[in-house]
Amino acid sequence: MSDTADDVMGVITQQIEARFQMPLADLRRAVAAAPHANNDATVVVKWYGMLAEAQAVLEKAEDALVAALDSAPGDVLDDPVMALAHQVNTAVAVRDGRAMVVRHYTDPNSPGRRGPGAWRGAAAASRRSPALQTAPVPTVPVRGALR
Repeated sequence: MSDTADDVMGVITQQIEARFQMPLADLRRAVAAAPHANNDATVVVKWYGMLAEAQAVLEKAEDALVAALDSAPGDVLDDPVMALAHQVNTAVAVRDGRAMVVRHYTDPNSPGRRGPGAWRGAAAASRRSPALQTAPVPTVPVRGALR
């Protein structure tokens, strides 16, 4: 694992441990033993696992790109090397997205997590009336229209 990866994963691990007041390994065991006891813990452990997988994929893609760059002749990058670069970019995006989800669930003040009623979701939105009053469009006869 690169130093940057260690830093990212280390910071997120610290956030999880601070949020749940226990080491990550203990939290994983607790979630495995009673997955329905704390939904936030279950979700965080799930997403942290997916984050770790994404980090491993990223490291593998980076290693493949570095190897290809080391063996590439000259300064011109061919299509296979560019494809590896795109794989790295995609892996970074996936890793960063998963890290954002973990951070969201570890922060009790993040949007949508500020107590009951802060975010009601689609179910509540579907029960509300439209923001603007609407009326059916009146039918207007059109001159010269075919009947």
